[in-house]
Amino acid sequence: MAKTLFGNHSSVLVPRQDRDSIRKFYCDVLGGKIMKADPERDFVRLGENFYIGFLYGDVTESGLVRKLDVPDPHLYFQAPGGQCLRLVGVDEDLSFYEGAGEGPNVAKVKEAIKKEAVRK
Repeated sequence: MAKTLFGNHSSVLVPRQDRDSIRKFYCDVLGGKIMKADPERDFVRLGENFYIGFLYGDVTESGLVRKLDVPDPHLYFQAPGGQCLRLVGVDEDLSFYEGAGEGPNVAKVKEAIKKEAVRK
C-alpha cells in the first residue's frame, strides 16, 4: 500500500487583499512568526520547523478546478475547502520556502496566472 508523507514546507498563492488577515491568523492565532517579508511575499514559521511561503497576487475565484499552465514540474491537489497543495520530494531543496534561496521564477508564475485569467 502506498503511503503519504506531509513535509514541513508549504507555499500558497493568495489574494493580495488578504495579507493582513493571513498575518493575523497565522501569527496571532496560530503563534507563527514572520521570518522574512517583502512587498510580494511573507515567509511564516509555525512551531519549530514548519514553514509557509505566501505569495500575494491578483487571484480570482472561479469555483472551478482546472489545470493551470504554471512552469512547475510538481503535482498539485486541492484539499477540502479549496486549498491547493503541492507534492514535493522528501530530498528536494526547500530553503526558498524558509525565506532563503532563489526558488521558482516568480515572474514566470505570475505571467502564467495572467494568461489563465485572460483565457477565462
